[in-house]
Amino acid sequence: MKQNIGTVDKVIRLILGIVLMSLYFLLDGGLKYISILGIILILTAFINYCPLYTLFGINTCSTDKQNTSCR
Repeated sequence: MKQNIGTVDKVIRLILGIVLMSLYFLLDGGLKYISILGIILILTAFINYCPLYTLFGINTCSTDKQNTSCR
């Protein structure tokens, strides 16, 4: 599985994931299950791979030779 999530994208996913997960405790009723999306964002940030990016041909990893975190 080739990594396709860069550092900035990873940080944004982690922040949004934590915010969405906190909605579970703040919302009532069926809306609180939106927090499940937070789990998906955090998971994709940790594994550095997003299946939707593969479908759309998106890659946010930098192509610099100095930055080898996405290889």
